[in-house]
Amino acid sequence: MAQLDVRQKLEILADAAKYDASCASSGTAKRNSRDGKGIGSTEGMGICHAYAPDGRCISLLKILLTNSCIFDCHYCINRKSSNVRRARFTAQEVVNLTLSFYRRNYIEGLFLSSGIIRSSNYTMEQMVEVARSLREDHHFRGYIHLKTIPDADPELIHQAGLYADRVSINVELPTESGLKRLAPEKDNARIEGAMGGMKSSILDTRDATARYKSAPRFAPAGQSTQMIVGADAATDGDIVTKAATLYNRFDLRRVYYSAFSPIPDASAVLPLQRPPLLREHRLYQSDWLMRFYGFQPKEVVAAADDATGMLPLDIDPKLAWALKFRDSFPVDVNRAPRELLLRVPGLGTKAVANILTSRRWRRLRLDDVARLTVSIAKIRPFIVTEDWRPVALSDKAELKPLVAPKKQQLELFAA
Repeated sequence: MAQLDVRQKLEILADAAKYDASCASSGTAKRNSRDGKGIGSTEGMGICHAYAPDGRCISLLKILLTNSCIFDCHYCINRKSSNVRRARFTAQEVVNLTLSFYRRNYIEGLFLSSGIIRSSNYTMEQMVEVARSLREDHHFRGYIHLKTIPDADPELIHQAGLYADRVSINVELPTESGLKRLAPEKDNARIEGAMGGMKSSILDTRDATARYKSAPRFAPAGQSTQMIVGADAATDGDIVTKAATLYNRFDLRRVYYSAFSPIPDASAVLPLQRPPLLREHRLYQSDWLMRFYGFQPKEVVAAADDATGMLPLDIDPKLAWALKFRDSFPVDVNRAPRELLLRVPGLGTKAVANILTSRRWRRLRLDDVARLTVSIAKIRPFIVTEDWRPVALSDKAELKPLVAPKKQQLELFAA
């Protein structure tokens, strides 16, 4: 095989990393190099504010250490049996690239994942060496996210947490049966065991830093994971339930959802078409309902179709829930507590906060609420104001044609 230069390796390994969605950079400790020591920062534009519409951070150098792999997961384009062009960085090459891109103001941090070469321990050692060199040899103070390998020695995973701002371990698929079928070399118990160990280390460090100022940092931005959507037969209800379990058991910062994308020379056990991208978006909205709107997992699952377990694609999950449980409405915006206002379709967290503040000084009318939201038409059937009560609308047998969007719209934060 011809020797590849760094530019050619970057082209291959940056493209191979695009299937990993879990690269947001929020929640880390603030660091900068204004004192003239070190290089980089976790603050300002670029790292914390440059997000794609679906929540992905676009300001990190996002690459694989290598796209070679000893595993043969059916859904992975970099699997052992895949006919793709292979490349591999050395640890020093990744360090040099990160510093070079940072100095050109292209990036504010590094997201590093890898296929498995030689062994899990060997690969994890190389990734940890990248983070160690950046931190200790070059005093890099920017953001580092390492994708850890659950089969690696726990001490190596622990070292990753000492150098990285965030660590992540992909659960890959929502169900254990799906994992056994499509990734037989991976084990759900090992994955969750590694996530549990990471949680314990994070909690121990928080306790230590509360007592001792000199205690070392450990993954200050926490841990995250990713699930592939549409590669197996898991329903949206299965995925929402799995995500809620992961949040509760492992104190995750984020669960990311990545729509399965058909790959060249795909295995016969994989679907021929990718799922609608809007399905991934609806799952992110469901995630938001559980994290910021006070919905219980079973309530989000209840918004799905009873027969298929799938969330509707034409309307967002909160509207689907409201239409299914109309006995919970209308809600009086002048009297209802915050948790009930958050369940009104079309009212986001900021709008609810503004309602709670405004009603301390005056009784709110429909026009007042209209100024706080994008579409008052969507909200009207579900609220009561000083001058509005949806009597006729409440009696309608079918509300969906009146409140559903006329065209597809992506409103991640206005669920």
